[in-house]
Amino acid sequence: MLDKATVTANIPAADLARARAFYADKLGLTPTQEMDGIMLLYRTATGSTFSVYQTEYAGQAGHTIAQWHVADVDAVVRDLKAKSVSFEHYDMPGVDWNDDVASMGDMGRAAWFKDSENNILCIDDGFPGERVS
Repeated sequence: MLDKATVTANIPAADLARARAFYADKLGLTPTQEMDGIMLLYRTATGSTFSVYQTEYAGQAGHTIAQWHVADVDAVVRDLKAKSVSFEHYDMPGVDWNDDVASMGDMGRAAWFKDSENNILCIDDGFPGERVS
């Protein structure tokens, strides 16, 4: 049933204009479509899609709500830090930290940051068996 479907992340924003600026200025992303000033739709060069939508409930999740799989986590962290993005550190068993990048053994490497709406986002090198190269 759902095994043949695609999945899209929906990211909440209390202030859609502020979120648009963050995603453009910090992450280099431009919406491909805007829906009545309540939702921004994004599509990456690899075809992944996600939306950022207006809601008063933004930033309330205490977990990662979206992640980007990249070939070089360290390079992306450096690029984002150059744009004043701050990274989160979490106390997780079995995780070794090298500056802002977590090494999780077979689970790969990852780094977490918050967007302008206080949502937790992640960059990583892909899922086990599906590493980005």
